Amino acid sequence: MSTTLTALSVNLNKVALVRNTRHLGIPSVTRAATLCLQAGASGITVHPRPDARHIRSDDVLELAHLIKAWPEKEFNIEGNPLHNLMDCVADLIARKLPVHQVTFVPDGEGQFTSDHGWNFPQDANRLRPLIAQAHAWGLRVSLFMDATPDAMAQAKAVGADRVELYTEPYSASWATPSQSAQLERFANAARAALAVGLGVNAGHDLNRENLAAFVRAVPGVSEVSIGHALIADALELGYTETVKQYLHCLQP
Repeated sequence: MSTTLTALSVNLNKVALVRNTRHLGIPSVTRAATLCLQAGASGITVHPRPDARHIRSDDVLELAHLIKAWPEKEFNIEGNPLHNLMDCVADLIARKLPVHQVTFVPDGEGQFTSDHGWNFPQDANRLRPLIAQAHAWGLRVSLFMDATPDAMAQAKAVGADRVELYTEPYSASWATPSQSAQLERFANAARAALAVGLGVNAGHDLNRENLAAFVRAVPGVSEVSIGHALIADALELGYTETVKQYLHCLQP
């Protein structure tokens, strides 16, 4: 059972997706970020894809300016470092704006959503220099990974600081006979990561129903990044109440 206080980073991609359906600037991504941070979220996550179908480069810039006024909060930018992620981060670094963590995700340019982690040893050589560059900028690097215990030492070997466990298989197993087995699978992956000195993040399809059980069973989860379910809940409950309910799920 985990006794670690897990941070909540709110992914704002779906707010931007709704806004992009019109040209009115609403709902505001920065307003959503402000309300979530005021409600107690530890940080904000964005995933700017090359097609800009949700978060855009100007959103990233505006959010970095916003986070600058919240020195105790974190800005996590995720995406494929072989596409537009590194240029996006380099621009913020050049402007001396805050970025705290980059999460490298191996998604394709037109991919609907992230659905798998990095593979080792296949991806090792191309990841190593990109991780080194992020470290040179002073950033923490998290690799989006499947819950495969044997891969954790290889993620550490290429220089990662954390892994973000891809939790969709657990979420899909919720309230089914395979739920316990999936929880044990993720717990084993987390133990393997912790054993080699990696921090553990998690994300994808976590929600108010399945989150508490996950952080109770999986040891040492430092951060969860939650977007789709949280923003869907906020449509009914509002950002403030929604964030409070997710924070309640994270209580050890």
